[in-house]
Amino acid sequence: MRVSDKWKDYEILSASSGEKLERWGRYTLVRPDPQVIWDTERTQSGWENFDGRYIRSKSGGGSWDNRRMPDVWTISYGDLRFRLKPMGFKHTGLFPEQAVNWDFMRGIIRDCGRRISVLNLFAYTGGATLACAAEGASVTHVDASKGMVQWAKENAAASGLADRPVRYLVDDCLKFLNREIRRGNKYDAVIMDPPSYGRGPGGEVWKLETGAHELVKLCASVMSDDPLFVVMNSYTAGLSPSVAGYLLGITYGKKYGGKVFADEIGLPVTDSGLVLPCGATAVWVAPDVRVK
Repeated sequence: MRVSDKWKDYEILSASSGEKLERWGRYTLVRPDPQVIWDTERTQSGWENFDGRYIRSKSGGGSWDNRRMPDVWTISYGDLRFRLKPMGFKHTGLFPEQAVNWDFMRGIIRDCGRRISVLNLFAYTGGATLACAAEGASVTHVDASKGMVQWAKENAAASGLADRPVRYLVDDCLKFLNREIRRGNKYDAVIMDPPSYGRGPGGEVWKLETGAHELVKLCASVMSDDPLFVVMNSYTAGLSPSVAGYLLGITYGKKYGGKVFADEIGLPVTDSGLVLPCGATAVWVAPDVRVK
C-alpha cells in the first residue's frame, strides 16, 4: 500500500466501529467510514470532545452534529493550501490520501526537464491541479460541478497559484473528451478521478466498472506523441487495483512502452498503527521516467 504519511495539518487520530476521528488543522471531526469494520478501544479524548460529528440518517444522507467548527477554514500540505467546507454528505472538500499521488506527480514533472500539459478529469476541488501547476505544468481542469470548479479556483488563490496557466472548465468529462478528440488537442499527462457511480444530464447511468475501459480509451486518444504519465483513481471494490493497472497497461503500455503499477492508497491511524485503505490508484509512466 502507498501511504500518505507526510501530512502535518491532517491526521487520523483513531478509527473504530465504522467511524474515524480526524484532526483537520485546529479542528477534530468524527466521520463514518465503511472500511473501519474493526472495533478497537476509543481512548482518544477527541471521541468525546470533537468539533463536529457527521451522523448518517436511516432515510439516507445525514447531517453534522455538535458542530463547533467554522463554515470555512484552511489547512496546508507543504506549499499547497486548501479551504475546507464541511458539506451535507460528510465530505470536507479534500481527500487527504491523494497527497501521495500529488507528491508522485510533482516529482515526475520536476524531473522531466520540459513544460508539459496536463488534463485533470473529474478534478473536484483541485488537489492534483495545484500539485501539477506548482511545478510549472499547464493544466486543463474539468469537473461537471460549477461549485467544485469555483472551489478549486479558491484553493489556487489560497496557494498563490491563481496566475498559473490553468483552464477551469465546467463540463461533462466524457463529452469534453470526445470534443477534444475532434479538435485534435493533445496532453502529455492525464489524471482521472472518476466517481464509482454517476448519472448524466439525460438520466443515463454511468458505473465505473463498466465505463472505465471507454474512459481510458478516450484518454488515450488525446495523448501527445511524447506522453509522461497517466494516473487513474478508483474508490469502488468493483474495479480492483490490478484490473485498473491492466487497463492502463493494455491501452498505454502496448503503444508507448513504459511501466505500470497499481496499489491501494491509505492513511496512517495514529493510535493503532494501522493504515486505513482509502481507494486505489493505477499509474502508467513513460519508459524514461524513474519511479521513486
